[in-house]
Amino acid sequence: MAKQANLYSFPEVDKLAPALRAYVISCQEAGLARHGVFKVAVSGGSLPKTLAQALLSPSSGAENETVKWDKWEIFFADERAVPLDHPDSNYALLKSELLDKLPAGTPQPTVHTINTEYLEDTQELADQYEQTLVNSFASRDSVRLPIFDLMLLGCGPDGHTCSLFPGHELLRETNAWVAPIEDSPKPPPKRITLTLPVVNHSVRVAFVATGGGKKEIMKEIFEEGNGLPCALVNEGTGGRCSWFVDNAAVEGVSYPRRPFSL
Repeated sequence: MAKQANLYSFPEVDKLAPALRAYVISCQEAGLARHGVFKVAVSGGSLPKTLAQALLSPSSGAENETVKWDKWEIFFADERAVPLDHPDSNYALLKSELLDKLPAGTPQPTVHTINTEYLEDTQELADQYEQTLVNSFASRDSVRLPIFDLMLLGCGPDGHTCSLFPGHELLRETNAWVAPIEDSPKPPPKRITLTLPVVNHSVRVAFVATGGGKKEIMKEIFEEGNGLPCALVNEGTGGRCSWFVDNAAVEGVSYPRRPFSL
């Protein structure tokens, strides 16, 4: 039987954060061993805040417990077609919650933002961002899909992740690495997103979902699937996928939890 996604549940976010930190650092070390950099994609929503809680805590100084920011290449799993300083920008969110809070003197990560010259043309915006991926991951001819070391994702109350929404035609996209969406059911409507094959091709995928408002959709994702985008990632990645949740988010969910370990 194929391996299933790992569901790690914690009493509260304060207990979740250290486990998420350990997981991210283990993915970092694996990426550095593979190719000398750590290529990670992040989404928006409440994720950057939890990520900051996990990654900005003081390090013990041990080699395998240190976030090596200067080795990070950060991409966006999805982004809104807005200026980089706009309140709806995922980059602006990550910057305010995490990047701006890095201690003074910390070597900075490489951050790949959208090209804001193309905000009015989402197809060109997506094509330009795909070219950014091509430049980083090797030519389009030599790799069918980019392989991220880690994809850090959130889960919407409707089961969406990235800007991949339930029942949307983009879930059937198989060729593009990055696709435009102009009719997002959640504002703002114009966005770009990594496609499902790219998400599912990652070495590791981690979802973070917290709060009692998530328990109904978590039940549907883990017990029924129903073609929800989060469930499609679970199915496509199996044991490479790990969920970091608080108990409130999975109250009443019958899917087996696992004790966290690396």
